[in-house]
Amino acid sequence: MQADAPRACRFGRRWYLNNESWHPSVPPFGEMKCILCWCVSGETHCQRQECPPSACASPAMRDNPCCAKCR
Repeated sequence: MQADAPRACRFGRRWYLNNESWHPSVPPFGEMKCILCWCVSGETHCQRQECPPSACASPAMRDNPCCAKCR
């Protein structure tokens, strides 16, 4: 008996291979750089990038467009 190959995932109109990861594209916003999705045996999992809490009163978006940092 031969084992089945890992299943691919469908997200929107695209297919992704098992263990492949991507940033989802959501019309009309485009690619969501702060969210990462990945395919695990035919199931899509997505997670927003976690950011550490800011230690200042008015953090700015520097270097990383997903997380604010103190100046």
